Amino acid sequence: MITVFGAGTMGSAIAALACGHGLPVTLVDTDPNAAEAGIARARTGLRHGALMGAFPQGVEHAPITAAHSPDAAAGAEIVIEAITEDTARKAKLLAEVAAVAPGVPLVTNTSGIPVDELADAVPDPSWLVGAHFMNPAYLIALTEVIRGPRTGEAALAAITGVLERLGRRAIVVSDSPGFVTSRLLHPMLNDAARVVQAGTATAEQVDELMRGCLGHRTGPLATADLIGLDNLADALSALAERTGDPQHAPCALLLEKVAAGDHGRKTGRGFFDYRKVLS
Repeated sequence: MITVFGAGTMGSAIAALACGHGLPVTLVDTDPNAAEAGIARARTGLRHGALMGAFPQGVEHAPITAAHSPDAAAGAEIVIEAITEDTARKAKLLAEVAAVAPGVPLVTNTSGIPVDELADAVPDPSWLVGAHFMNPAYLIALTEVIRGPRTGEAALAAITGVLERLGRRAIVVSDSPGFVTSRLLHPMLNDAARVVQAGTATAEQVDELMRGCLGHRTGPLATADLIGLDNLADALSALAERTGDPQHAPCALLLEKVAAGDHGRKTGRGFFDYRKVLS
């Protein structure tokens, strides 16, 4: 059994990935309404993934159950923490989970927080490892795995083994702010927003040029909308702070959209308008 903490976008997508490969999941959120919404989102992901041929044929989808406290980690084969990208909140939850499930591999799903920043929160840091699942996790077959300085072989083997069972290939990288994918991707998305902010091109033009000329599959600003502009702004702020490079700080246009509540696909509008698609 896999226990996933956080019933938001990433947690529900990870739950869909696991269930679609026959592994039962307990999806944990302290808010019962959020947990039920996360299960509904995961079931939508299961249907979407099945239509896209993302799950193995002949494997029955496993159940997803809701829970609301760290006690749900007891008896888990592996725990995946997928709550909001906030160091203090992640550290607090990991400490609570480690107390309930000593010796269980703990996986922090993060787009940029160094694993070793969280390691002091748990009694035995050798059981803590990072994994950066991409959204939607049930469609993307590659996962960035982050080995912290204190990550042990058992934890590393546990996450790579689970990923293999989920049909995912792991690429193991060293610990660093943003790792590889976010360190390269997030500043590029920020620069794409700066181009729009400067009036050089529209969002549509930026994405069309990047798709047609440089082979970016979705376009950088559509990608930003999929990530969530609020999540992107938080990740960029953290990257700027940890690297000391102010160029990584979120640009003014990105911050304006976040302040206006235009967070991308999940709110119906970001750099592009999704309200007709979602209605």
